Amino acid sequence: MTYLYLKALHIIFVVSWMAGLFYIVRLFVYHVEANDRPEKEKVILQKQFEIMQHKLWYIITTPAMVLAVLAGVGMVYLNPDLLSMPWMHVKLTFVLGLLIYHFVCQNIIKQLKQGIFKWTSTQLRIWNELATIFLVAIVFTVILKSAIDWIYGLVGLVLFSMIIMSAVKIYKYYRLKG
Repeated sequence: MTYLYLKALHIIFVVSWMAGLFYIVRLFVYHVEANDRPEKEKVILQKQFEIMQHKLWYIITTPAMVLAVLAGVGMVYLNPDLLSMPWMHVKLTFVLGLLIYHFVCQNIIKQLKQGIFKWTSTQLRIWNELATIFLVAIVFTVILKSAIDWIYGLVGLVLFSMIIMSAVKIYKYYRLKG
């Protein structure tokens, strides 16, 4: 029964973590785009975005990440046979990618707070979609487990990624046009 409680908590914390990752990058986009505003408005907006980013990151996103990882470790501790399953190795690889994504976002927060703008809003929009790709890959890996054909799964993930990236480019075109 403890395993099922941990599993439920793991899912809840993953959902919270993903929500934070999705929203933080949108805040980055708005923060960067504030540079195009008149100086007085720019200063006000960027200060507000710094506050929002800080609270989202340190009150919701990072604690949710830590708790999701701890619940996952707890599930593996209670059921170590999970580590002998090939799908778990694939999932953990994607989770590692998501953790790296998380810490890159943390670095972007620090840069923006210092007034360092290395990313354009378009680059950040594309970056935002990477979290979606990780989420899709992890969910399909966990749900399909050994039934997944890794070649088709990889091809599907690449196609899904191309569709998302194309959608970002199309959105940019219409946003700049209108």
